[in-house]
Amino acid sequence: MTYSRRHALRNIAAVGAGALFCPRIAFAAVPGDRRFVFVIQRGAADGLNIVVPHGDPGYAAARGALAIDPANMIKLDGMFGLHSALKETGRMYADGQALALHAVASSYRERSHFDGQNVLETGGNRPYAIKDGWMNRLVSLMPGTHAEPIAFAPIVPLALRGAAPVTSYASSSLPRATDDLMARVEGLYASDAALHALWSAAMATRAQAGEDAGGQDPAALGRLVAGFLARPDGPRVAMIETGGWDTHSGQGGRMATQLKRLDAMLAALRDGMGTVWSKTIVLVATEFGRTVAANGTGGTDHGTASATLLVGGAVQGRKVLADWPGLSPGALHEGRDLRPTMSLEVVIGNVLAQSYGIDPGKLFSATKPIEHIGGLLRS
Repeated sequence: MTYSRRHALRNIAAVGAGALFCPRIAFAAVPGDRRFVFVIQRGAADGLNIVVPHGDPGYAAARGALAIDPANMIKLDGMFGLHSALKETGRMYADGQALALHAVASSYRERSHFDGQNVLETGGNRPYAIKDGWMNRLVSLMPGTHAEPIAFAPIVPLALRGAAPVTSYASSSLPRATDDLMARVEGLYASDAALHALWSAAMATRAQAGEDAGGQDPAALGRLVAGFLARPDGPRVAMIETGGWDTHSGQGGRMATQLKRLDAMLAALRDGMGTVWSKTIVLVATEFGRTVAANGTGGTDHGTASATLLVGGAVQGRKVLADWPGLSPGALHEGRDLRPTMSLEVVIGNVLAQSYGIDPGKLFSATKPIEHIGGLLRS
């Protein structure tokens, strides 16, 4: 069922707003039963290929060779469908565990990946205006009572950088160290209080990660994340980085591969969470969208609005939220992009407010009130 954003956004609250899959994950601990996972699609994912507006009368002409036949997509309603590679996500939608939001964008309106990702991860209203990330501020507002925050990546993502400490874990492509070598290193550090404490913490993280920590297999990644989040004493907040969404050429095949891997990761996360899945929200978003029309190499260039997905057992799904602007030439932003009609900061702020009782004004730059979006999560 498709809802107009004008009907979905109510009760204005006075709070502020402002090519490989290559996944990396970062965790943080906050109290409470809800699990929140932020999946960032680095590279500007084409929302028109993910949540397809097949019912728009201008869709086929606007997209040209990139247009997807309605017969080859997962129909959500008379207006929207999912790319056929998102089979498990489609099943979650049918089960009421997924919803989509379309024509979504952050407050950033230029087309630089670096600047767009900075705005998205810091929650600022312009690039580099804020030094820390909104996820770190979330953790600071909710002191951890479970596992110590951890960044499962060589470098902690900007969204999790800040005053709240985040431990890092990076898998290695080198052969696994033998038990004898590990014991010898343990002995070397035993007499040094500082190094021994660090070593012990590293070994505890390594044990939780298990043998599947390395590699780029998306299903293994989903299982790994689930292994952390499903633990009663584990983290409650996680971030997953995915790359490869900058489809300037050969978009058809590349997007199919990207979305198949994303779908496998989300399905493995769902399956690995067990009963805790009912308390889980996964938000999938990108720094900006792509042009409506294809370029000369079968791809698209940097655009503005895109689509955002919410999946999880705590999501009140089976709907698409969109104040759809249309794809006719006169409706496009600057004559080339899907025009944004919904704020990504508003979406994230509502999810966190409804999940943890957090004031979004403490996470995002206050430029205008955040409108309340009802019906995102189950009570």
